[in-house]
Amino acid sequence: MITTAPNMNFRPMAIKRRALFIDRDGVINIDYGHVYRREQFEFVEGIFDLCRKAIELDYLIFVLTNQAGIGRGYYTEQQFHELTDWMCGKFLAQGIKIEQVYFCPFHPQYGIGDYKQNSIFRKPGPGMILEAARAHELDLALSVLVGDKISDIEAGIAAGVGCNILYRPDRNEQITPTITISVNNLRDARSYLSEITQ
Repeated sequence: MITTAPNMNFRPMAIKRRALFIDRDGVINIDYGHVYRREQFEFVEGIFDLCRKAIELDYLIFVLTNQAGIGRGYYTEQQFHELTDWMCGKFLAQGIKIEQVYFCPFHPQYGIGDYKQNSIFRKPGPGMILEAARAHELDLALSVLVGDKISDIEAGIAAGVGCNILYRPDRNEQITPTITISVNNLRDARSYLSEITQ
């Protein structure tokens, strides 16, 4: 009989979690353009209900946001972080934990100084999603993304997110091959969180 010594470095494989990825401007808050102050920040109706449903179904919640206003010099990273801390506090008061907020301050055309660059982290690049998946051991095929721009959806598809929802409150978007689902209110988005877990 052949025996081998136990591998002391063995670690059991972690069970991957599903995630709800949400864009910020246009999904969490009304997009007034380069929002960076509390008085500009107005929560979209239904966002807390959507996230509570995700928590109930054992999703981890991540925010993914392009913030080219930083790169353009409209506001600073510090101002962004201050608003982000306040925003996450509002979610926490609703019983919702935001696992992490990922942001990309770069812009390939209008960025200033070091902020003027192409970046895989800028949507439609999948960088923020892939980084979240790596850091938090996420199962992207069982995850859901909600965004209000085609670039959000393209990022989700490029990363392999299983369900990508385009939120367009002002009109019914014709579904194209690049869009998984289109909804015009966040209440409708909740049902897809249940469907993808089956």
